[in-house]
Amino acid sequence: MSETVVVIGNFDGVHPGHVEVLVEAHARRPQLPLVVVTFWPHPVSVLRPQVGPMLLTGLDERIALLRQAGADRVEVIDFTPAFALHTPQQFVEEVLLPLQPSLIVVGENFHFGHRASGNVSTLQDLGAGRFEVEAMRLVRFGDEETCSTVIRQALLRGDVAHAAEHLGRPFRFSGVVRHGDHRGRELGFPTANLPVPALLACPADGVYAGRLTRLDGRDAHGEPLPHGVQPVSWPAAISVGTNPTFDGVQRRVESYVLDRSDLELYDAPVAVDFVARIRGQVRFEGIDALIVQMTDDVRRCHEILG
Repeated sequence: MSETVVVIGNFDGVHPGHVEVLVEAHARRPQLPLVVVTFWPHPVSVLRPQVGPMLLTGLDERIALLRQAGADRVEVIDFTPAFALHTPQQFVEEVLLPLQPSLIVVGENFHFGHRASGNVSTLQDLGAGRFEVEAMRLVRFGDEETCSTVIRQALLRGDVAHAAEHLGRPFRFSGVVRHGDHRGRELGFPTANLPVPALLACPADGVYAGRLTRLDGRDAHGEPLPHGVQPVSWPAAISVGTNPTFDGVQRRVESYVLDRSDLELYDAPVAVDFVARIRGQVRFEGIDALIVQMTDDVRRCHEILG
């Protein structure tokens, strides 16, 4: 294996701060392959499961985003309780040196090894004579440092616009469309239903304007798209929550593609991009009141999405 440039981090969400680290790392040694080292599951979820963060992306999406950002290879470290006991020196010897790094780039707040005992200075000391180390400053948006925690907090408030500012793109929730209760179709608003896994972040319960994209290279009716044709992103009204009007218990993302009742999306992988929050979740006293509100939600989505 030739020498490499190695970037280390969790990279949850792969926000602009992460992308800048990759871009700058490549610029330092443009002739060398860029290798990203990331961890799965999130270390905090292993060490303190009760406070583990809700993840902004699944592993496959994280890897895809890292490759889009310039990674030639992504090394995923299986973060287990046993791995958490590694000393900083063991981490360098067993994880980093086999990658033959010429340069290692990390964020300025980087910590590693058992009980996060290692920092940038530790890595520089351990790498002396073997590889160089460079620490990157965190990216800021307005008065805030861009980080995954800020994005999660925005999603918990339902502030998808603020989350998008820090992500550099709309927040995306992906999954495979499942059969729901089929009430939406009966009410005139058929929806594509995605269950919300326990460990994935999702905007606060409520109604949003956004877009839905089929991810399997097929059209609205399941037919393969012609070669080179990109999938369409359909404007959608999106509901997040448990459907309290019908005493629902399972949290779901339900997307109604505006003015479309002909979509065939069951068992298809889709992505839902959140653009703007319209309102919070409400329990209605009857179906008629719900239909009136849904009609108004659709009207507002048309206005927002054009």
